[in-house]
Amino acid sequence: MSDERDTREDGEDTPAATRPSGKRSARRVRTSDAPAETGAVATLDRPSARKADKAKSGNPFKRLLKFLREVIAELRKVIWPNRKQMVTYTAVVLVFVVFMVAFISGVDVAFIKGVSWLFG
Repeated sequence: MSDERDTREDGEDTPAATRPSGKRSARRVRTSDAPAETGAVATLDRPSARKADKAKSGNPFKRLLKFLREVIAELRKVIWPNRKQMVTYTAVVLVFVVFMVAFISGVDVAFIKGVSWLFG
């Protein structure tokens, strides 16, 4: 029974399987039949080239319809801003654009004055 249970410092028996090990769960599927002790690398199963060609050779209208359905499904997941947030975001963008236009215009005028003074 000692190999199935682990005793904590406070004397309470807990199953070893319920304690977190700190390791990530195995997400990869072993494709080779080689045992783990041989050093075989776990790889992900990839779809074969035939399956990819078959999916591409389907009806283009069905693929377009599937794409549009997926777009609509993704747009339903979006958290849309309310009117107050939209006005705030728009004002921030406009102020930033006005500042950048003024800054770049000022730098441009400064370079023009400097070049004309230097070579004028």
